Amino acid sequence: MHGTSTDPTSADAPSGWTPPDALRLGVFRFTLAPLEPLRLPAFDKGKVLRGGLGYALKNLVCIQADRLACPPCKLGNLCPYGYIFETSPPEESEVLRTHDDVPHPFVLQPPLSRQTLYPPGELLQFELVLVGRGVRYLPYFIEAFRALARSGMGTPRARAELRTVEAVNPLTHQVTPVLGPEPDPGFSADPTVSYREVEAHAATLPTDQLVLHFLTPARLKFDGRFVPPLFHVLVRALLRRISSLSYFHCGRRWETDFRGIIAAAERIQTRLGVQKVDRIRYSSRQQQQMNLAGFVGQAAYTGDLAPFRTVLALGELLHVGKSVAFGHGHYRIGGWRSQPDRE
Repeated sequence: MHGTSTDPTSADAPSGWTPPDALRLGVFRFTLAPLEPLRLPAFDKGKVLRGGLGYALKNLVCIQADRLACPPCKLGNLCPYGYIFETSPPEESEVLRTHDDVPHPFVLQPPLSRQTLYPPGELLQFELVLVGRGVRYLPYFIEAFRALARSGMGTPRARAELRTVEAVNPLTHQVTPVLGPEPDPGFSADPTVSYREVEAHAATLPTDQLVLHFLTPARLKFDGRFVPPLFHVLVRALLRRISSLSYFHCGRRWETDFRGIIAAAERIQTRLGVQKVDRIRYSSRQQQQMNLAGFVGQAAYTGDLAPFRTVLALGELLHVGKSVAFGHGHYRIGGWRSQPDRE
């Protein structure tokens, strides 16, 4: 019988642990109705959605639409497109000051189905995760996806209609309408999920073994190369992501004993059932092809997992590793499967 604990921040937590309790996020489900036969790739539907979203949003808000890249525009994060797609550390930033960009405030969760044809009468649904201040930009995402649907997407381009947008609580599965087929209803309820709510959910998870199913390629980098999801590598990536999102998008720096957490993570045993997959996309901004390769499949972790359950539960919502804005690094916590679901 797996053990559980009701207070993961006290006895379960490593010495020096403080929670990233400023972290908040919202999950929104978009439903598109194709007006023409819509064709999407079997894999990586996220690259179509993200590419189209960026193009549509820039057309909506950019005051210098003739520029391919945001620099040398001085608006930076003051511009909705700049904040969402070209997120950069402010000059007074205490962390990541030498990096060109920081984690974006959104994650796309495209359909995991390998379906390629969406004829009229069939619906296309995907989810958008917004973090902290990013939730305020939901109206921009709605208008950008509406414009993308109207102009057409897929190959060849097919027009669609944005039917609904719903706020989905990923823990209780409660659904709240945000936008229907009629004009905006003036959605005002707080759609976000707090760190404390995720923590309470995580306290119900087993403490001695957990299995993660990597549904889309997990691109975890360690010592300069992409590696399978060994537990300490996974935890390092989650700590970086959660701390950066908390600082840049939730307004508070997360201070905790990162070294102690990583040392504890290195004592966890890993059983891998993953395979590496290649995902090629063309970057119009960089004018070159990119291979967003990563690992899919499942991994079982055994040991004292109590201190890590909340971090793992957050990663289930926020994704992990590189290219998460495309939907990569999406995993679910469950049991070991003889034939795991893979993208």
